Amino acid sequence: MTPGARLQAVIEILDGLGQNPAEPVVNDYLRQRRYIGSKDRKAVTAMTFDLLRHRARIAWWLERAQGSAAEARQQVLAYLALYAEETPESLRGLFGGAGYAPAPLTPDEAALVERLDDPALREATPPAWVAHEVPEWIMPRLEAAFGSGAGGEAAALLQEAPTDLRVNTLLGSRGAAQAALAEEGIKTTPTPLSPRGLRVDGRRALRASLAFAAGLVELQDEGSQLAALLCEARPGLAVADVCAGAGGKTLALAAEMAGQGRLLAMDVVQLRLDRSALRLRRAGAGFVERRAAKDLGAAEDLQAAFDRVLVDAPCSGSGAWRRHPDARWRLTPEGLEGYKATQREVLQRAARLVKPGGRLVYVTCSLLPEENADQAAAFLADTPDFAALPVAAVWRAVLEAPYPGGDPYLTLTPARHGTDGFFVAIFERRHTA
Repeated sequence: MTPGARLQAVIEILDGLGQNPAEPVVNDYLRQRRYIGSKDRKAVTAMTFDLLRHRARIAWWLERAQGSAAEARQQVLAYLALYAEETPESLRGLFGGAGYAPAPLTPDEAALVERLDDPALREATPPAWVAHEVPEWIMPRLEAAFGSGAGGEAAALLQEAPTDLRVNTLLGSRGAAQAALAEEGIKTTPTPLSPRGLRVDGRRALRASLAFAAGLVELQDEGSQLAALLCEARPGLAVADVCAGAGGKTLALAAEMAGQGRLLAMDVVQLRLDRSALRLRRAGAGFVERRAAKDLGAAEDLQAAFDRVLVDAPCSGSGAWRRHPDARWRLTPEGLEGYKATQREVLQRAARLVKPGGRLVYVTCSLLPEENADQAAAFLADTPDFAALPVAAVWRAVLEAPYPGGDPYLTLTPARHGTDGFFVAIFERRHTA
């Protein structure tokens, strides 16, 4: 593809994006165009996501330059002018209409690129939420959570996330997995906090690797690995993952249990559980039970039956915005309220599954206080037979790395720990007299 043809592909992807998640839209676009080579696919994908990471600034500049909302072509023009340092002359060349390049600039677009070249526009100071590329209503929430560090946390969410793997200890050690990947030309380094993790050097087609196909490794962010380890799921225990989805943390729990004990994966959607079946077989975790359950409280056979219950709660996903930069713009205040209501409901229902002396582990991939510490406080206020168990104590029992801070709960962030954003609270059910 020529540079112009790559730009046209980005424009077409943006035109088809709407309110849909970007990743499947990009993948579907490329899947329908098998003739596009691997280098061009990477270039088109990288440009699309980089533009989405700068969406607020691009929109702000365009509003100042032309006084109206922008279409995909104008967004790409602004991105190229402001981030790729293209000049009006070079933009006219790229938008030349030859071959598969974008059509020539209209008179209005030609005037726009001249205004975008104005140093005064480039030097203007945008509002904090624009500079940090988060919705305006989210910025106060980050400031409430992180104070003067909110800007650094928001900046970290604009960076590309690393690719982390979790080694499946049911099938081999971290050293063995690292050696197997190296034989395939995939260089990795141990993750600094998780003893099960490997961080991949660069971008590789990991799902095509033999180590992945054999179930020796799974794609999983280091923060997610740590959340699963903090469940302290030992062999012989009864463990339930009540928001199991496609099974990422279920697989991690299965490995820690060494195939011994009871591990139940539950979700309200049967299709999600069905998708986990192949992953479980590949990982050698055939002992895992799967059950769809819309009402945990109605499952009489599960009441007070588990030593550990993991609630990996539906949430805003704000801690994973590095991986899904467009998701921040789909989140609404109403959507956040919906997540909060679901979290409260799931916590209350999951609590009934915990044995006296057992633990309920509440996890989100959110950085927003009302989904994290506020929910933990509300749960304890509503459920007096549970008490907060300091995460630091559990960390020191299961992990060798120094505890990264937070009492009684743990918050991991991209800026401070290099992981996706995660919150972990552990509640222990009191023994009744």
